[in-house]
Amino acid sequence: MKTLGIDIETFSSADLTKGGVYKYTESPDFEILLFAYKADNDPVRIVDLANGESLPADVFKALTDPSVIKTAHNASFERICISRHFGIPQLPEPWECTMVKVAMLGYPLSLDQAGKAMNLSIEKDSAGKALIRFFTMPCKPTKANGERYRNLPHHAPEKWQSFKKYCIRDVEVEQAIRAKISFFQIPVQEKKLWNLDQKINDRGVLLDPVLIKNAIRFDGVTKEKMTAEAIELTGLNNPNSAKQLKEWLTAELDEEVTDLKKETIPVLISNVSQSNVKRVLELRQEMSKTSVKKYMAMRNVIGSDNRVRGLFQFYGANRTGRWGGRLIQPQNLRKNDLKDLDLARKLVEAGDLDTTELCFGNVPDTLSQLIRTAFITDSDKHLLVSDFSAIEARVLAWQANEKWKLEVFAGHGKIYEATGARMFNRPIEEITNASGLRGKAKIAELALGYNGGPAALIKMGALRMGMSEDELPGLVSTWRKANPMIVRYWKAVENAAIEAVENPGEKVKLANISFQVSNDHLFITLPSGRKLSYVKPRLKPGKFGGYALTYEGTDQNTKQWKRLDTYGGKLVENIVQAIARDLLAEAMLRLDAAGYDIVMHVHDETVTEGHESQIHTINQLMAVKPDWAQTLPLGAEGYATKYYRKD
Repeated sequence: MKTLGIDIETFSSADLTKGGVYKYTESPDFEILLFAYKADNDPVRIVDLANGESLPADVFKALTDPSVIKTAHNASFERICISRHFGIPQLPEPWECTMVKVAMLGYPLSLDQAGKAMNLSIEKDSAGKALIRFFTMPCKPTKANGERYRNLPHHAPEKWQSFKKYCIRDVEVEQAIRAKISFFQIPVQEKKLWNLDQKINDRGVLLDPVLIKNAIRFDGVTKEKMTAEAIELTGLNNPNSAKQLKEWLTAELDEEVTDLKKETIPVLISNVSQSNVKRVLELRQEMSKTSVKKYMAMRNVIGSDNRVRGLFQFYGANRTGRWGGRLIQPQNLRKNDLKDLDLARKLVEAGDLDTTELCFGNVPDTLSQLIRTAFITDSDKHLLVSDFSAIEARVLAWQANEKWKLEVFAGHGKIYEATGARMFNRPIEEITNASGLRGKAKIAELALGYNGGPAALIKMGALRMGMSEDELPGLVSTWRKANPMIVRYWKAVENAAIEAVENPGEKVKLANISFQVSNDHLFITLPSGRKLSYVKPRLKPGKFGGYALTYEGTDQNTKQWKRLDTYGGKLVENIVQAIARDLLAEAMLRLDAAGYDIVMHVHDETVTEGHESQIHTINQLMAVKPDWAQTLPLGAEGYATKYYRKD
């Protein structure tokens, strides 16, 4: 046997969506119910474990044989479940994940959606969701079902037979997908990275259960007090209702209030004079903090050893290959700027709500800023946090050959000040926060690198900074004049992509990247050798003459598979973020090879568990330039801490 395609159906009283697969398999009642498999070119077979059947000897042996490639869609689920159920450790090396293959080609991650996007003749069984709910999740005990908490095969034999067919179909669909994209193989480097990703997810990171418990309690007590105050001020039954509050505000202000979005409330607060209205808006702002949701997510996923596992989805962002965050979403944690973070943390851990409120005032905001600090390490170790400095800006300047910017990064590194000096034609010493010029240069630098306009500045927070919409077009124009090579690069990338689509099979080179259409995919080969993929690229008449590029992908708003438009700036964003991802990936492989235990990684940052003295070496390993990026000005800085934070 050379390959073994696998799909399993399982039961656990733990909630898979809330707790993840590691917590799911920790439940004492976890078990594999059905095991469908395809060995080499044999037909798909199924083993009914729930009804006492056993795996054939050759299949069981294959699970322990490193020379047999095990394949599955979202293979980490099968790998972890099989390891737990059969008690045989499943290292990631002999496994191959079909979901990774479809992600690398730009298709949706789910088996069902990937099959549909590929127009396969065989589709995932649509009746499966109801069967999954019936057999794999606890049911509500009632007199009618004999007060049972789960449904077993003998409770519904016909449904069970349908469930077995559903499991078999999943293997058939997975194998059909593999056949459809057999022209593409996961590169060796990416397979190494997937192996490392599984290792990091298996290791997990330690959480502070006491801090989490007290934070949830603090939030509940505080929200109750604030809700009572809002009821007293407004007379509303439910001041947390956006509809009720908008009606009340409209009446109080004598003008219609149409939304209470996070971005809108600070503007409303600054424009109202009535103290009662201002206070109600402040309460709304404080109560809308999502901090407690993160803490609740932590409570849901924390394991029996207080570690959380499975936080990272390999190739979660299939346009760039970046990792996706799962469960707690570590890529989306609030920054901390409390003056005394350590004191705030100690007070919450001690359960002292009164002193916390006395010292820091806004409890929800304080809790929000403490979310990072719930990630901790053992008493004899530190978390060693190391990140690249301004990595996207460096990569963009490097790709576009914006020489003045490369000189800044190779020198003093004060990119916002240097950008402001060029934009406003002022000495760099005058580009300060006090003058307001540094803030404008910073937001322009962060928002405009990918052909963004005024809307990008607004999204980045220009209006909240006090800028007016009228001055935004001028800021866009000034930044572009200061960065002529970047502006030129947007168009060069767009033209190269269009040329490749016009000439399928022909490789179009642009400095250190290339574009080529093959197998009805547009591939952009990065400096690392990894390829970005755009499905079924086509050209259409452009708005201003010439051609515009389109491809098939998932609409980020509707989540539907459809034909999408793209342009030079967007392609450049994909390329730059993908290169930044490759730099982090290679750094992670170096750290792992050197024996460092990575527990987390976020965008351009790695977090390892180790001893304080090791941080200098880690920073050095992070800053090593790959062979393909020797001229890129790359730097890394880091620090040791007992709990995760932003330095």
